[in-house]
Amino acid sequence: MPSGRVRWFDANKGYGFITNEEGKDVFLPSAALPAGVTTLRKGAKVEYSVVDGRKGPQAMGVTLVEALPSLVKATRPKPDDMAAIVEDLIKLLDSAGTTLRRHRYPSQQESKKLATLLRAVADNFDVQE
Repeated sequence: MPSGRVRWFDANKGYGFITNEEGKDVFLPSAALPAGVTTLRKGAKVEYSVVDGRKGPQAMGVTLVEALPSLVKATRPKPDDMAAIVEDLIKLLDSAGTTLRRHRYPSQQESKKLATLLRAVADNFDVQE
């Protein structure tokens, strides 16, 4: 059974490509993915069968051999640390809310700090498996 690595896969388009051991590309339709799998990460090692498609070799019966770990997920803060970050963020948001209730926006420096923190916290929560 041939093997290779996922060159890229776009779940929205419904296809991608595998680079086989000889360095040639093999078309990867979403229908060839294992049951319950909707996407594959770039660089994941797979085994597959090959059939001749209309435009060249096409993968079928794909089996995931080795998924690459998510770098983002591996660098996430621990849940206890994240709880402390969220509690501090709530205090900052509460302070901003008080300022807004006084019909003023927080200072430019405070607003920038708050926006940066909100984006960082959101990125830690929005990690795709």
